Amino acid sequence: MAGTDAAIRTEGLTKHYGDVRALIDLDLEVSLGEVYGFLGPNGSGKTTMIRTILDEIRPTSGRAWILGLDTHRDAYEIRPRIGYVPGDLALYPNLTGQDTITYFANLRGGVEWSYVDELADRLQADLSKKVGDLSSGNRQKVGLIQALMNRPEVLIMDEPSTGLDPLMQREFQTILRDVAAEGRAVFLSSHILSEVQRVADRVAIIRRGRLVAVESLQDLRTKALRRVHLELEAPVEAATLAGIAGVRDVTVEGRFAELSFEGKMAGLLRSLAQHHEVVDVSTKEADLDEIFLAYYREDASGDEELVEAGAGR
Repeated sequence: MAGTDAAIRTEGLTKHYGDVRALIDLDLEVSLGEVYGFLGPNGSGKTTMIRTILDEIRPTSGRAWILGLDTHRDAYEIRPRIGYVPGDLALYPNLTGQDTITYFANLRGGVEWSYVDELADRLQADLSKKVGDLSSGNRQKVGLIQALMNRPEVLIMDEPSTGLDPLMQREFQTILRDVAAEGRAVFLSSHILSEVQRVADRVAIIRRGRLVAVESLQDLRTKALRRVHLELEAPVEAATLAGIAGVRDVTVEGRFAELSFEGKMAGLLRSLAQHHEVVDVSTKEADLDEIFLAYYREDASGDEELVEAGAGR
């Protein structure tokens, strides 16, 4: 049984659809008071995991608990204690936002309406219009309010910022941090690394149904590949840059170079300074697929093999 501080726990959670292995022996634990980012490309198993722990589909094997309660046996007891935003949010188009919130509030047995008003104000949500007349971003705001309005102990969100403009994304992320600060838990599933980086305490990476790493956000940033653009005082040979630990995929045009780098930027700059004067440097965080390369490679048979030591579970 999960400990008292476990918001979500899975043990050997596995889901097969015929010959397709959507989840494979998934073990994870989310604590109260944290924002837990769940990262993976589309099709990696994120939504299957969420639907399984919500008892919308049954696992092939393994078990899951939310707040110490078995997610199948105690599903009815769990429902009032969680909030959920699905990745494929569907609302009644002929109801206004206010009617939609009222409907879900009645299902939950009532909510604190002053908090609903606060959420609507922070997200700049117009609840007077019919849902069917709203843009995708404004419909998403209604979905976020219904998930947050009962102050759930565990908030489970699948691609929740879909359609939100950048300012609203930042406000939404602030709301999530407020939830965690109150001792509640946020399970945030996304394929967008930058979204999770701004708000998560820990990040799990799932690939092809397997949990490949669980890292603190600081450790993930340290291990992530970056694209680095350099301007040097004098021309440099590509082989010279490629010889620096952590450097790969080097292209050089005279004094200008572009490369991928895995590790701490301070180490790269120290290595460069031994032989070259750096005039200018700029970096760009790698996308999620490049970050996976810091953890895994595929051998000729297509099996995946760990290459980054210390990736905890």
